[in-house]
Amino acid sequence: MTPVLVPLTTPDEVETFLAENPISGVFKAGTCHKTMQGFGVLETFLKDHELPVGFIRVVDWRPASNHVAARTGIQHQSPQLIVFKDGEPVFDVDNWDITADVLEPVFEQYVPARGEAAPVAAAPGAAPASTGSASTTPASTVEPYKQLMRGFLSGELPDWAFQDRYVNMFRDDASLRSQREFELLSNLFGDPDAYHGGLHQLGAPQERGDLKERVQELLAAL
Repeated sequence: MTPVLVPLTTPDEVETFLAENPISGVFKAGTCHKTMQGFGVLETFLKDHELPVGFIRVVDWRPASNHVAARTGIQHQSPQLIVFKDGEPVFDVDNWDITADVLEPVFEQYVPARGEAAPVAAAPGAAPASTGSASTTPASTVEPYKQLMRGFLSGELPDWAFQDRYVNMFRDDASLRSQREFELLSNLFGDPDAYHGGLHQLGAPQERGDLKERVQELLAAL
C-alpha cells in the first residue's frame, strides 16, 4: 500500500499537522543519497503501519525545518525522522542511523499496524485525526539513470566516464525512493562517499563482473 505523505512548507503547516495527528512522523529530506536510503527504510514500515508522515524538503522549506528544530530542541539533521505523540517528540534518528533495526521497536511501541484502531486525539473536542493536504508519495523517476545507462551501452561513454557520471548522479540524488529502487541503484558501484574519481575507487569492472552485463541487468530491473 502506497504511504501518504503531507508536505510541510511553513511553521503553521507543521503545527496543524501535529495537532491533527496524535501519532505522527516528520521526515526531513536532505540533498543527497542519504535521504533516498533513509526514506526507503521508512517506506517499508509505512506499508504496514498507520503513521501520517509530514515531509520537509529542507532547502526549499527551511522555515518549517527550523520551526521543528526550535519546537523540539532536536538539532537539525537531514535526513531525519522524528516521531511525535500528542505533539511531543518521542523518538528521533538521522542520517545513516535510519535503519530497519532502529525503526522496528519504535513502530512496535508507538505506531498501530494497519487495521488496528488508531489512537484518538488527547484534547476533548479536538478535530479528528487527518492528513490535511495529504498526497501520495511523490513520484520518483529513474529515467535519468536509464538514459545514462543507454548511452553507455550504445558506446557513447567509456567505462570511466559512465561510472563518474553515474556515481555523482547517485550521490546527489535526494529523491524519496522505495527501498527496492535504492538497493537496485546502489548495487551497481557501491558507496558513492568512497568515490573520488577513477575506476579503482569502487572496484574495477573486472573485479565486480562485466560492467555492461551488470548495466543491462539493472536497466531491465528498473
